[in-house]
Amino acid sequence: MLYYKTIADKAIAQLEAEQLFITSNEDTNSIAVIIKHIAGNMLSRWTDFLTSDGEKEWRNRDAEFETEIVSKENLLELWEKGWNCFFNAIHNLHSEDLSQIIYIRNEGQTAMDAINRQLAHYPYHIGQIVFYAKMLKNGAWDSLSIPKNKSNDYNADKFSKEKSLKHFTDDELKKLQ
Repeated sequence: MLYYKTIADKAIAQLEAEQLFITSNEDTNSIAVIIKHIAGNMLSRWTDFLTSDGEKEWRNRDAEFETEIVSKENLLELWEKGWNCFFNAIHNLHSEDLSQIIYIRNEGQTAMDAINRQLAHYPYHIGQIVFYAKMLKNGAWDSLSIPKNKSNDYNADKFSKEKSLKHFTDDELKKLQ
């Protein structure tokens, strides 16, 4: 999930503050609204993950789709709060917790199933953020992965190094430290 957060962070960083609030029509969500929704979902699902229903009484999901946050700083503060809640919950799990039954809207599932549910949900929205950001940049886009027509160069660099065991997010983790 760190990979998906990193991709979204890099896309968001390329945008001017006002671009976060643009919608292409009344049926689409701005990047700001998508961020609010992801953060709201994370705070609800991952607060007391193993002991309370994942749809908290205090969550107002419908309000997540309104644009009352108007600054990039406040939006990113909420974004980080959601991710911190998620990562703290995940990092505190033990292997025996994964088979525990948890509830979301009174529907029971194993903790592992709930994690997998979110593993599909968050990248879905992050893909929306990246796609929309790329459109808003209109050509002035810094690639978030292997740049177009650069696969051979990328592969040549990777294959020029010794084989090693590492996770593909290790380089991103080093940058954060």
